[in-house]
Amino acid sequence: MSLSKNQLKLITSLQQKKYRTKNNLFIAEGIKVVNEFLNSNFKVEQLLCVDKSAYKNIENITVISEAELRKISVLKTPNTILGLFKIPSISELKNEGLILVLDEINDPGNLGTIIRLCDWFGVNQLICSTNTVDCYNSKVVQASMGSLARVSVVYTNIETYLEATNLPKYASLMDGENVYKTVLPKNAILVMGNEANGISSSVLKLLKNSISIPRFGKLQQTESLNVATATAILLSEFKR
Repeated sequence: MSLSKNQLKLITSLQQKKYRTKNNLFIAEGIKVVNEFLNSNFKVEQLLCVDKSAYKNIENITVISEAELRKISVLKTPNTILGLFKIPSISELKNEGLILVLDEINDPGNLGTIIRLCDWFGVNQLICSTNTVDCYNSKVVQASMGSLARVSVVYTNIETYLEATNLPKYASLMDGENVYKTVLPKNAILVMGNEANGISSSVLKLLKNSISIPRFGKLQQTESLNVATATAILLSEFKR
């Protein structure tokens, strides 16, 4: 069965956030990523694949040619399957455990990696400022390697959220307390800032505690760590 013009138009439109929001759909590609969503609470709208033998129990499945898959894929080397999934309803904000808050993270690769880190370290909820890149952006979905299926991502006004919670709040800063010498609580909020500008001043004033990752290099000339790398180190310390 070939792709119809309407199907092609819909799928290609989902590369833009406004159409993902309008249709309440996002794209996932590749066997591993698609299977992660199929085995989660996400609802599949349609699967498009070159071979449906492994997906006989899926009703909404369309067999397409490799040439058609290349037309709709965002990958340099298209896999054998592409899935359209429903964007879930907004989760209720949690106020317990270790919660990660992102302030204006712009790079899809960074957000996807951070979602994967949350999955690894058991951080079930990730709270993002409204100007953080959309977690259903195809590049984010691919970079998360399916972890988006297990991590609740909520977009909200993070200033309002931080003002309303009594959990201890930690800012990740270059000049904060040495994280290796700081006693960290199990229940806390860790805030990570923008790749270039860090945490915005309006958010920073709401954070009483700050932590940093010390530099050990002799020349001390490295400007900063990638935000995803810094997140990995800090989450590890909170969980240690």
